[in-house]
Amino acid sequence: MRLVKAEFRKLLTTNTWWLFALGAIVTWAATFALNALFAHFTLTQAPPTDVSPEDAANLAAVSDQVYQAANLYTSGQFCGLLFVVLLGILMVTNEFHHQTATATFLATPHRTSVISAKLGVASIIGVLFWLITTALNIPATMIFFQSENLPTHFGDSSVQRAILLNGLAYLLWGIFGVGIGVLMRSQIAATVTAVLAYVLGTAIVGFLFTLLSQSLDQPWINNVQYALPSIASGLMVAGRDLPDQPAYWVGGVILVAWAVVTGTVGTLITRTRDIS
Repeated sequence: MRLVKAEFRKLLTTNTWWLFALGAIVTWAATFALNALFAHFTLTQAPPTDVSPEDAANLAAVSDQVYQAANLYTSGQFCGLLFVVLLGILMVTNEFHHQTATATFLATPHRTSVISAKLGVASIIGVLFWLITTALNIPATMIFFQSENLPTHFGDSSVQRAILLNGLAYLLWGIFGVGIGVLMRSQIAATVTAVLAYVLGTAIVGFLFTLLSQSLDQPWINNVQYALPSIASGLMVAGRDLPDQPAYWVGGVILVAWAVVTGTVGTLITRTRDIS
């Protein structure tokens, strides 16, 4: 508990946390507006009829009210997770950037305890970010559905599952951040790499696997992209399983596996690597 309090104190004595929290709120507002606009047109317009049976099945699933409700109730996940992973990275790289890592490990020789405290605090911060965005999503989504003269679907089990799994995603991405920070101790290198890999990597991987799947006429190839944590995060909060996608629980399993690997590897590296 002493180490956890110390890690919180280190984090709260900088301006980083509230700047990231402000960024998460701003990007949430933009994301929710886009999701609401998409939901409005999807729920009010009839789907096209001149499409293939596969596309028709996907359009029907996306047009489902529960699917759109889950999407709205979890708005802001993409950018929110990015801010959480960056905070996790900075919790580690700040120690090396400001040359306080040696003092930290001299005060607490058990390095596993130090990294465990960082992992715990990063997880808590991730949950707090989830609570903030969820507290904004719930009333905003209810207002949207009421304006559309539709039920809010807040009591639907699929929607509640999506909201809770969204919280799990935020928690796990905090762990990812600490793991990345341990692997890349340079603050600039770690943050730039994480942002580029998250934003550009997600788009590029999705495009390449979709293109490869269509060119080879092998639909299963497209599902390989869900091994990427950012894409798996979106999969696990879907209110309805789309016909051409894995089930939502697959995304959860993938994220947990990534968290276990990054957390374990990060701890082992810290125990054996020279600090000074």
